[in-house]
Amino acid sequence: MEAEISFLFRWLHVVSGVMWIGLLWYFNFVQIPTMPKIPDELKPAVGKHIAPEALFWFRWGAMATLITGLLLAMFSGYLIDALTLSAASGYLGLGIGMWFGIIMWFNVWFIIWPNQKIALGIVDADADAKPAAARKAMLFSRTNTMLSIPMLYCMVSGQNPAAWFL
Repeated sequence: MEAEISFLFRWLHVVSGVMWIGLLWYFNFVQIPTMPKIPDELKPAVGKHIAPEALFWFRWGAMATLITGLLLAMFSGYLIDALTLSAASGYLGLGIGMWFGIIMWFNVWFIIWPNQKIALGIVDADADAKPAAARKAMLFSRTNTMLSIPMLYCMVSGQNPAAWFL
């Protein structure tokens, strides 16, 4: 039964991670660079319909990825070793990847999303606050994009110890 639970959480972790990182890369490689090219009269469609929906799946994909990853580590018996970056246990790579993921999740929920709500007009704010909030959300989204590369490497190599070069 333990193997089945571990497999279930690994599968859910990968599926939710694909949603989260896929949307992160969509925002940073497609939507943000394309917005200046969109005619002004069409931009409200992105800001009022596409972005809020994509941000819903983005933040909940982040939450599901974090929860299923922590549960997977717990049920598989390496949660503490990974979070404490125990090199002796063989979970250093996974641990580093987990910490990158935790930092990225924090950025999504406590920096990117609150600032996107201001930038998109989902919450009331001064007109002057919108560009600053949009910039802050974009910068932390870019930070998460950069962190996603070593995070993914650590997670994959953590499952393949021969690939870990630390």
